[in-house]
Amino acid sequence: MANSPLVTYTRLSPNHSGKRTHTIDRITPHAVVGQLSVERICDCFKDSNRQASCNYCIGADGRIGLCVDEQNRSWCSSSRDNDQRAVTIECASDMTEPYTMKPEVYAALVDLCADICRRNGKKRLLWIADRDKALSYELKSDEMLLTVHRWFARKSCPGNWLFGKLVDLAHAVNSQLGK
Repeated sequence: MANSPLVTYTRLSPNHSGKRTHTIDRITPHAVVGQLSVERICDCFKDSNRQASCNYCIGADGRIGLCVDEQNRSWCSSSRDNDQRAVTIECASDMTEPYTMKPEVYAALVDLCADICRRNGKKRLLWIADRDKALSYELKSDEMLLTVHRWFARKSCPGNWLFGKLVDLAHAVNSQLGK
């Protein structure tokens, strides 16, 4: 399993569980809560005492960084089960709710999600806003599901700005995938 060719900066975190025990069929975007660069976001996960990481990050300028190889499970969404299945992406955002993301960040998120789907043999990205329906949905082999951190912990992540755009994110990615 290869990492995204869209990555322009790599700083690998020691915070991961090694090889995944489930195939990738989810993407979980997060708000990093700060208009940070990819270098600064990756720096957040360099200390093993932090007990957190992500697979990819997107800086305020739209550049994409790699923190945990895609073949490995990051520690990002407060759910071992979700992190085994999901590629996790920390996105630069404003520091207060609704955690708005710059257009460059959102555009990079669309491109990265489409790339993740393609490289993992998925032809369609799904957003099901109802947590219980989403987590019980039986994915077809060519489908990928968006999940959010707030479903697994008492957090607002990814913030109301991105949460309100997840249907648009799925449509934009599916458009790139030819759906």
